[in-house]
Amino acid sequence: MILLVLLASILIVGVTIYQYDEERKEYNKERFSRKEEAVISNFDFELKRQGLDSITTPKLVEVFQERIYEISSVHNLDITIFDLDGNLLKTSNTLNSFSNAPKTVLSQQILDDLETFPSHRVFSSVEMGNISNETSYNYITDLKFKSIAVIELKFSQDNSDQKRELKEFISRLAYVYAFMFMIAIVLAYFLSRYITKSLKTISDKINRTTLHKRNEKIEFSSASEEIATLVNAYNSMIDQLEESAARLAKSEREQAWREMAKQVAHEIKNPLTPMRLTVQSFERKFDPTDPKIKDKIKEYSQTLIQQIDVMTSIASAFSDFAKMPKQNKEPVDVVAVVKLALEIFNDSNINYESTASDIVANLDKTQLIRIVTNLVTNAQQAVESKENPEIKVTVTQDEHNVIISVEDNGKGISEAVKDLIFEPKFTTKSSGMGLGLGMIKKIIEAYNGSISFTSEENKGTIFTVTIPKT
Repeated sequence: MILLVLLASILIVGVTIYQYDEERKEYNKERFSRKEEAVISNFDFELKRQGLDSITTPKLVEVFQERIYEISSVHNLDITIFDLDGNLLKTSNTLNSFSNAPKTVLSQQILDDLETFPSHRVFSSVEMGNISNETSYNYITDLKFKSIAVIELKFSQDNSDQKRELKEFISRLAYVYAFMFMIAIVLAYFLSRYITKSLKTISDKINRTTLHKRNEKIEFSSASEEIATLVNAYNSMIDQLEESAARLAKSEREQAWREMAKQVAHEIKNPLTPMRLTVQSFERKFDPTDPKIKDKIKEYSQTLIQQIDVMTSIASAFSDFAKMPKQNKEPVDVVAVVKLALEIFNDSNINYESTASDIVANLDKTQLIRIVTNLVTNAQQAVESKENPEIKVTVTQDEHNVIISVEDNGKGISEAVKDLIFEPKFTTKSSGMGLGLGMIKKIIEAYNGSISFTSEENKGTIFTVTIPKT
């Protein structure tokens, strides 16, 4: 709408200027034609008044010797008379005249055109600034219509007033179209808002569409056919999306249970194999008369108990992972607790730093020890093959959070497995159940905290834990 009004304004202004210019030229031409007819009529009237039915060219000049100035003054134009060969005979042009000095000889082209044109009239118009100069050439005839001379008429018109009027008109027109342009902007704004309101509602709904929560359908009491079709398509998509989400959630749960069952079965098989071998060996070698039979039974029992303890720890680990660890929040000195957790390692390659002598936060002391112990254990396993292993544990704080970082110079984590590092069943170690990092992430997120890491292969890894103080 705005572009249409703007283009219409430009076109109308252009057409107005063109039309005004053409009408001005036509008006000046017609005005000059009337003056020309009046001058010719004056010449004929003067010849009739003097009863000259036939007159020679020299006599014509004699008759109009003084009369030519009167006619020129009455009609406000310059009159010049030439003989039929184009030589100057008489002119009303003076030094004070508004036109240029008259020609002394007419060009052969003008003479030829006078003979050729049916009307025996040659007309030309030239504009110089605000001045329009019209010139015409015609024959003067006696009362018997015999050509006796060529008359040149020159008329100059000042167009300043007309052009000033045009500028005033264009200025008024500009005000009108500026007002219309502003109205068009306002109308376009409200109309576009009205037209796109339904589309914006649909767009907002689409932007809020997600697989993780129930999506609302769009309800319109009145809408155009096109919008209604789009709304129906969106609502149908929501129905299909909910069905797909339900199937996906069910599939993910089933897949999780399958993976967990595989992991549990795998971990239980590990202690069952040595238990089976131990029982079979004891069955083959059992001799009641053997004087060392009691020692062998004791050894056999200890082996079975050891494997049963392993199975118990596996069951406990999966049980702990399946349920959210219970939090017993209390004010603890994070610096002291982390230092206490590191004392069990007794490794000289573990360096501990803190930016403050004490940092108090409301946390569960046991869970904090578990977080630090797990991260340091992983770091130790990562630096096992290093010639100069180094582990650095740092505790810092900001206004609202406690920040614990564990840095090692071990083998690092490859790009291929970085996205899987916190998966419950994932592990890069030859032993273990791969629940450690998943478990501590669960603990940290229960405090509304976060755990992240940066790693580079063969250079080391830095794990950063951020936990709110309250």
